Amino acid sequence: MQVPGTTPEGAAHVTLPRPSLSAASITSSPRPQPVGHRSRELDLWATIAYTSSQNSPHVSPGETDLWKPGSVLLDAGFVPKEELSTQSLEPVSQGDPTCKVDLSFLIDGSTSVGKRRFRIQKQFLADIAQALDIGPAGPLMGVVQYGDNPATQFNLKTHMNSRDLKAAIEKITQRGGLSNVGRAISSVTKNFFSKANGNRGGAPNVAVVMVDGWPTDKVEEASRLARESGINIFFITIEGAIETEKQYVIEPNFANKAVCRTNGFYSLSVQSWFSLHKSVQPLVKRVCDTERLACSKTCLNSADIGFVIDGSSSVGTGNFRTVLQFVANLSREFEISDTDTRIGAVQYTYEQRLEFGFEEYSTKPDILNAIKRVGYWSGGTSTGAAINYALEQLFKKSKPNKRKLMILITDGRSYDDVRVPAMAAHHKGVITYAIGVAWAAQDELEVIATHPAKDHAFFVDEFDNLYRSVPKVIQNICTEFNSQPRN
Repeated sequence: MQVPGTTPEGAAHVTLPRPSLSAASITSSPRPQPVGHRSRELDLWATIAYTSSQNSPHVSPGETDLWKPGSVLLDAGFVPKEELSTQSLEPVSQGDPTCKVDLSFLIDGSTSVGKRRFRIQKQFLADIAQALDIGPAGPLMGVVQYGDNPATQFNLKTHMNSRDLKAAIEKITQRGGLSNVGRAISSVTKNFFSKANGNRGGAPNVAVVMVDGWPTDKVEEASRLARESGINIFFITIEGAIETEKQYVIEPNFANKAVCRTNGFYSLSVQSWFSLHKSVQPLVKRVCDTERLACSKTCLNSADIGFVIDGSSSVGTGNFRTVLQFVANLSREFEISDTDTRIGAVQYTYEQRLEFGFEEYSTKPDILNAIKRVGYWSGGTSTGAAINYALEQLFKKSKPNKRKLMILITDGRSYDDVRVPAMAAHHKGVITYAIGVAWAAQDELEVIATHPAKDHAFFVDEFDNLYRSVPKVIQNICTEFNSQPRN
């Protein structure tokens, strides 16, 4: 350990040994305190800073520690003279357009963190805010503090530049309590990324979770729901559990189970709070690498798509195979998995048949093979009954955070009423596309289709021209998606 301010310039630094560990450092409290830095008296750190060349977080190749922490001492209120003299003259930045993300920081305000480590955490946030270049055309950042329960300190639209954001970070006070990370992630998933809180829709949603040691509740399920909502979760674990402490951890591998990909991109392990500043630049680089944010919702990975296929006698065997090829061509455009887009299909005549549901196949090859195996039924045309059947057998089992798309293909006028079933679909939030072929009735297609009908109803004069509709349908699905905030 090095005692700052007592060593003359050019003199050798005095290095003190780290404290020895003892059984007394582990208590019987609900959250046992880890050994090492945590077991030290906090007052000791008011005058002694521990440094170690071995306490650097894992950094991927190419991530150099270019950023150095600012000299603003948040709780002491010290601001360098040069900052005081220029602060009011600085033009307000519109933000870095190459890093347009909506970012939530979940900071650990639990009792175990202590006052000094909480101040270090706030300084880290201030350094991040400075490095990101906050602004309406670039990244926006809000902060949620968690302990027993989460509390939003400020949302995405509260502070629109780095200077104001840093001032707000300085004013955050510690809440105390346990480290209920799972509860905090659930709250962020449900409430934080909303239009009312400044979510911009077109910007990726990112949540950076800072954990002192380990959580005191379960994280995995809450993180899965966050991922399915399109939130990219990053974990920064500081002074994580060592091998002898893992018996106290509810989910020992919580970070790997919580992130989008277990490739090291989404997690940083920091051995000491006093080396946390070394994570600023690696984290900023990753957060701004929007091409690698694998959990971001796109128009191609975030829907449950139900195909409702006319198998009536007027279609015929050959044309039915053409319809199935059209369904396969559309499906091929989407990213398919159990957490991305899912595909289901219903065939109808006078009756209805579930060909396969959303949960049956979770890979693109399996979906394409399932479509190929659908057999032609033949019969009458009861399109209204088919819509009701699809709502009950397909979309009733859709996940709450999935966009629901119904793509109905028909070649004639329905023998039953379509108006009431179509209204039911629209009321339940199912976005309906109506594809008419040959003898399909235009007025009926427009009733079935979601408003505006010009974007959701398509007509082709013959089955062989169905393939021409694929790019337009995909384009309209994506245009509609990109115009809506992602909650």
